Amino acid sequence: MKTRYITIEREYGSGASEIARRLSEETGVPCYGREILEAVSASQNISVGEIDKYEENVSNSFLYSIYMMTQANIGNPDPLNREGHIFIAEQEEIRRRARNGRAIFLGHCASEALRNMDQVVRVFIRCSDEAKKKARIMDYYGIPEGVVESTRRRFDKKRANYYYANTGKKWDDWKNYDIVLDSAVLEIDGCTAALRGLLLD
Repeated sequence: MKTRYITIEREYGSGASEIARRLSEETGVPCYGREILEAVSASQNISVGEIDKYEENVSNSFLYSIYMMTQANIGNPDPLNREGHIFIAEQEEIRRRARNGRAIFLGHCASEALRNMDQVVRVFIRCSDEAKKKARIMDYYGIPEGVVESTRRRFDKKRANYYYANTGKKWDDWKNYDIVLDSAVLEIDGCTAALRGLLLD
Protein backbone atom coordinates (compact mmCIF):
# COMPACT_ATOMS: atom_id res chain seq x y z
CA MET A 1 0.00 0.00 0.00
CA LYS A 2 1.28 3.42 -0.92
CA THR A 3 1.12 5.64 2.16
CA ARG A 4 -0.11 9.20 1.73
CA TYR A 5 -0.52 10.14 5.37
CA ILE A 6 1.12 9.17 8.63
CA THR A 7 -0.59 10.20 11.86
CA ILE A 8 1.46 10.03 15.04
CA GLU A 9 0.30 9.94 18.65
CA ARG A 10 3.02 9.69 21.26
CA GLU A 11 4.13 9.50 24.86
CA TYR A 12 5.80 12.62 26.22
CA GLY A 13 9.54 12.11 26.07
CA SER A 14 9.37 9.41 23.40
CA GLY A 15 11.22 11.51 20.83
CA ALA A 16 8.28 11.51 18.42
CA SER A 17 8.61 15.22 17.61
CA GLU A 18 12.20 14.68 16.53
CA ILE A 19 11.26 11.53 14.61
CA ALA A 20 8.50 13.38 12.75
CA ARG A 21 10.81 16.29 11.94
CA ARG A 22 13.57 14.02 10.63
CA LEU A 23 11.07 11.97 8.65
CA SER A 24 9.83 15.13 6.99
CA GLU A 25 13.36 16.31 6.18
CA GLU A 26 14.39 12.95 4.73
CA THR A 27 11.29 12.39 2.59
CA GLY A 28 10.24 15.91 1.70
CA VAL A 29 6.74 15.20 3.04
CA PRO A 30 5.52 18.12 5.17
CA CYS A 31 4.93 17.59 8.88
CA TYR A 32 2.19 19.41 10.77
CA GLY A 33 1.95 19.59 14.54
CA ARG A 34 2.16 22.98 16.14
CA GLU A 35 1.17 24.43 12.78
CA ILE A 36 -2.35 23.08 13.31
CA LEU A 37 -2.68 25.02 16.56
CA GLU A 38 -1.31 28.18 14.96
CA ALA A 39 -3.81 27.96 12.08
CA VAL A 40 -6.73 27.39 14.47
CA SER A 41 -5.48 30.22 16.66
CA ALA A 42 -5.70 32.59 13.71
CA SER A 43 -9.07 31.36 12.45
CA GLN A 44 -10.74 31.29 15.87
CA ASN A 45 -9.13 34.49 17.16
CA ILE A 46 -7.75 32.72 20.22
CA SER A 47 -4.14 32.42 21.38
CA VAL A 48 -2.19 29.16 21.11
CA GLY A 49 -1.74 29.33 24.88
CA GLU A 50 -5.51 29.39 25.40
CA ILE A 51 -5.94 26.41 23.07
CA ASP A 52 -3.33 24.53 25.09
CA LYS A 53 -5.32 25.25 28.25
CA TYR A 54 -8.55 24.02 26.69
CA GLU A 55 -6.83 20.82 25.56
CA GLU A 56 -5.28 20.28 28.98
CA ASN A 57 -8.58 20.77 30.81
CA VAL A 58 -10.79 18.95 28.31
CA SER A 59 -13.68 17.03 29.86
CA ASN A 60 -13.93 13.29 29.60
CA SER A 61 -16.41 12.03 27.02
CA PHE A 62 -19.13 11.21 29.58
CA LEU A 63 -19.21 14.74 30.99
CA TYR A 64 -19.00 16.18 27.49
CA SER A 65 -22.02 14.10 26.46
CA ILE A 66 -23.97 15.35 29.48
CA TYR A 67 -23.10 18.92 28.53
CA MET A 68 -24.25 18.39 24.95
CA MET A 69 -27.55 16.89 26.08
CA THR A 70 -28.12 19.77 28.50
CA GLN A 71 -27.52 22.35 25.80
CA ALA A 72 -29.91 20.57 23.44
CA ASN A 73 -32.59 20.43 26.13
CA ILE A 74 -32.46 24.19 26.73
CA GLY A 75 -32.76 24.83 23.01
CA ASN A 76 -29.27 26.09 22.35
CA PRO A 77 -28.95 26.12 18.53
CA ASP A 78 -25.18 25.73 18.85
CA PRO A 79 -24.63 23.18 21.61
CA LEU A 80 -20.87 22.94 21.19
CA ASN A 81 -18.78 24.47 23.94
CA ARG A 82 -15.48 26.22 23.24
CA GLU A 83 -13.55 22.97 23.47
CA GLY A 84 -15.83 21.43 20.86
CA HIS A 85 -15.37 24.31 18.42
CA ILE A 86 -11.60 24.14 18.80
CA PHE A 87 -11.56 20.39 18.18
CA ILE A 88 -13.73 20.75 15.06
CA ALA A 89 -11.51 23.56 13.78
CA GLU A 90 -8.42 21.40 14.30
CA GLN A 91 -10.02 18.48 12.48
CA GLU A 92 -11.03 20.72 9.57
CA GLU A 93 -7.52 22.17 9.38
CA ILE A 94 -6.01 18.67 9.28
CA ARG A 95 -8.34 17.64 6.45
CA ARG A 96 -7.62 20.87 4.59
CA ARG A 97 -3.89 20.21 4.70
CA ALA A 98 -4.39 16.58 3.74
CA ARG A 99 -6.22 17.68 0.60
CA ASN A 100 -3.08 19.55 -0.43
CA GLY A 101 -1.05 16.34 -0.63
CA ARG A 102 0.94 13.82 1.36
CA ALA A 103 1.57 14.73 4.99
CA ILE A 104 2.76 13.69 8.42
CA PHE A 105 0.50 14.75 11.29
CA LEU A 106 1.73 14.90 14.88
CA GLY A 107 -1.02 14.69 17.52
CA HIS A 108 -4.42 16.44 17.47
CA CYS A 109 -6.33 13.18 16.92
CA ALA A 110 -5.34 13.35 13.25
CA SER A 111 -6.31 9.74 12.65
CA GLU A 112 -9.87 10.69 13.59
CA ALA A 113 -9.86 13.57 11.10
CA LEU A 114 -8.64 11.25 8.34
CA ARG A 115 -10.70 8.19 9.29
CA ASN A 116 -12.62 8.24 5.99
CA MET A 117 -9.53 8.68 3.84
CA ASP A 118 -7.42 5.97 2.24
CA GLN A 119 -3.70 5.32 2.56
CA VAL A 120 -3.46 6.47 6.19
CA VAL A 121 -1.06 4.73 8.59
CA ARG A 122 -1.75 5.33 12.28
CA VAL A 123 1.36 5.29 14.48
CA PHE A 124 1.97 5.39 18.22
CA ILE A 125 5.48 6.08 19.55
CA ARG A 126 6.41 5.13 23.09
CA CYS A 127 9.57 4.81 25.15
CA SER A 128 9.74 1.78 27.44
CA ASP A 129 12.98 2.82 29.16
CA GLU A 130 12.19 5.30 31.95
CA ALA A 131 15.81 6.46 32.27
CA LYS A 132 16.04 7.24 28.55
CA LYS A 133 12.68 8.98 28.65
CA LYS A 134 13.76 11.10 31.61
CA ALA A 135 17.05 12.04 29.95
CA ARG A 136 15.29 13.03 26.73
CA ILE A 137 12.78 15.21 28.57
CA MET A 138 15.60 17.00 30.39
CA ASP A 139 17.79 17.41 27.29
CA TYR A 140 15.19 18.11 24.59
CA TYR A 141 12.73 20.22 26.57
CA GLY A 142 15.07 21.63 29.21
CA ILE A 143 12.89 20.37 32.08
CA PRO A 144 14.64 20.36 35.50
CA GLU A 145 15.23 16.90 36.93
CA GLY A 146 13.05 17.52 39.98
CA VAL A 147 9.90 18.06 37.93
CA VAL A 148 10.47 15.63 35.07
CA GLU A 149 8.05 12.99 36.36
CA SER A 150 5.25 15.41 37.20
CA THR A 151 5.67 17.10 33.81
CA ARG A 152 5.59 13.77 32.00
CA ARG A 153 2.45 12.67 33.84
CA ARG A 154 0.73 16.00 33.11
CA PHE A 155 1.40 15.85 29.37
CA ASP A 156 0.48 12.19 29.03
CA LYS A 157 -2.74 12.76 30.98
CA LYS A 158 -3.58 15.75 28.76
CA ARG A 159 -3.06 13.69 25.62
CA ALA A 160 -5.01 10.71 26.95
CA ASN A 161 -7.96 12.85 28.08
CA TYR A 162 -8.08 14.84 24.85
CA TYR A 163 -7.93 11.70 22.72
CA TYR A 164 -10.64 9.94 24.74
CA ALA A 165 -12.93 12.97 24.92
CA ASN A 166 -12.88 13.39 21.16
CA THR A 167 -12.69 9.81 19.90
CA GLY A 168 -14.18 7.70 22.71
CA LYS A 169 -11.04 5.54 22.50
CA LYS A 170 -8.14 5.00 24.86
CA TRP A 171 -5.05 6.88 23.71
CA ASP A 172 -2.61 4.13 24.68
CA ASP A 173 -4.64 1.18 23.38
CA TRP A 174 -2.42 -0.39 20.73
CA LYS A 175 -5.49 -1.66 18.84
CA ASN A 176 -6.13 1.92 17.72
CA TYR A 177 -2.91 1.96 15.70
CA ASP A 178 -1.37 0.19 12.73
CA ILE A 179 2.19 0.50 14.06
CA VAL A 180 3.58 0.91 17.58
CA LEU A 181 7.26 1.88 17.80
CA ASP A 182 9.44 1.84 20.92
CA SER A 183 12.12 4.53 20.72
CA ALA A 184 13.97 2.96 23.66
CA VAL A 185 14.65 -0.10 21.49
CA LEU A 186 14.83 1.36 17.98
CA GLU A 187 16.22 4.78 18.97
CA ILE A 188 15.34 7.89 16.98
CA ASP A 189 17.17 6.71 13.86
CA GLY A 190 15.49 3.31 13.83
CA CYS A 191 11.99 4.74 14.26
CA THR A 192 12.64 7.27 11.50
CA ALA A 193 13.94 4.58 9.17
CA ALA A 194 10.93 2.35 9.82
CA LEU A 195 8.51 5.12 8.88
CA ARG A 196 10.63 6.44 6.03
CA GLY A 197 10.09 3.20 4.16
CA LEU A 198 6.36 3.86 4.14
CA LEU A 199 6.71 7.22 2.43
CA LEU A 200 9.41 6.52 -0.12
CA ASP A 201 8.20 5.00 -3.38
